[in-house]
Amino acid sequence: MSKYDIIVLGSGPGGYVTAIRASQLGFKTAVVEKESLGGVCLNWGCIPTKALLKSAQVFEYLKHAEDYGLSVKDADKDFDAVVKRSRGVADGMSNGVKFLMKKNKIDVIEGFGKLKTGKKIDVDGKEYSADHIIIATGARSRELPSLPQDGKKVIGYREAMTLPKQPKKMIVVGSGAIGVEFAYFYNSMGTEVTIVEFLPNVVPVEDEDVSKQLERSFKKSGIKIMTSSEVTKVDTSGSGVKATVKTKKGEETLEADIILSAVGIKSNIENIGLEDVGIAVDRDKILVNDYYQTNIPGYYAIGDVTPGQALAHVASAEGILCVEKIAGQHVEALDYGNIPGCTYCSPEIASVGLTEKQAKEQGLDIKVGKFPFSASGKASAGGNKDGFVKVIFDAKYGEWLGCHMIGAGVTDMIAEAVLGRKLETTGHEVLKAVHPHPTMSEAVMEAVADAYGEVIHL
Repeated sequence: MSKYDIIVLGSGPGGYVTAIRASQLGFKTAVVEKESLGGVCLNWGCIPTKALLKSAQVFEYLKHAEDYGLSVKDADKDFDAVVKRSRGVADGMSNGVKFLMKKNKIDVIEGFGKLKTGKKIDVDGKEYSADHIIIATGARSRELPSLPQDGKKVIGYREAMTLPKQPKKMIVVGSGAIGVEFAYFYNSMGTEVTIVEFLPNVVPVEDEDVSKQLERSFKKSGIKIMTSSEVTKVDTSGSGVKATVKTKKGEETLEADIILSAVGIKSNIENIGLEDVGIAVDRDKILVNDYYQTNIPGYYAIGDVTPGQALAHVASAEGILCVEKIAGQHVEALDYGNIPGCTYCSPEIASVGLTEKQAKEQGLDIKVGKFPFSASGKASAGGNKDGFVKVIFDAKYGEWLGCHMIGAGVTDMIAEAVLGRKLETTGHEVLKAVHPHPTMSEAVMEAVADAYGEVIHL
């Protein structure tokens, strides 16, 4: 039996980052992976979807070249080539993780791992033991009883990335990050897209102003949006698919080539031995303390299988914190109130902290500022005037409670608010920090100025 200090079950952005940090700290480390290094994020999620979205963005530029004083004739897309490029990017990233495993002297054990008592893992019949076992098995597309996935006409995000043929019509059920990103991609490629969202707003976790702006932008692009609506039944017996949608006004039947189910994710906790070991689970999540220890000593869990936000950067941060605690370092529990969320459709969405509604529900006295990109010189020059930056501050102490952005490139801007909040920056300090001109980022300063009645360019 091979013995390690730490074995990580799963090699997604939680697992492989955890393994690398463990190795850096001097632990003899192994990762167990049943498929491809990098997990869903690198192979079927974060990275290859961004490659698809970049192709869509470039195609959009070509279609609107005249807006920039340019002439591009007969611009067209090659759907197969777009998908192939995305797969190539994913393969490159997965190979990069292989390199990192070798560089950090981490053993990669290929196969399906199952936890056993006594701090052991069985991988396809061979046993391995460790002082510490960290579960990082991630999640997959969730299936609704009314929307069973067949992988052909009713699909999840994985099939949506590698369709053999571009559909003429697509219904996207769910308008979280996965739903709106694919809606934007397929719409840009020329597919007729309808979004069906159960809640009253698209991207329902976002500030309501952001939701309304995205709905306006999407409708302008030709995407049909049905909120407060639910797919109750699907019929795949014909050449395409028919969806029965329950709306406020009654039932409606939609026809399409494909339905993409984007209604959330399901933790990968089945058949990995949790019950055999006695690890506590509640509502599809492994229960852990602030340092990711389960109820059974020597077993830990991070990422999408735990109750925190199901985001790649959260899984990475949790894994690093977990192994640093194991190493005896002084670590602080992760602040889940200061986790940024990013959605990469066009316009992009980025946010951190409280929404305006949440701040009011908490009874806080707040200052709210908003700066539209239509008043930004950089946004005007770039031809990307949709969207805004919105900031929320505590009126009494100046605490930065929340920041919400929608527009071109805002996913690269949100870190200013995350860092500012981490350092307990006040609105006055942001206002007096000189921002470069012309940039999209100066809209943050302008939004803060608006909150304090000092805005210049509005």
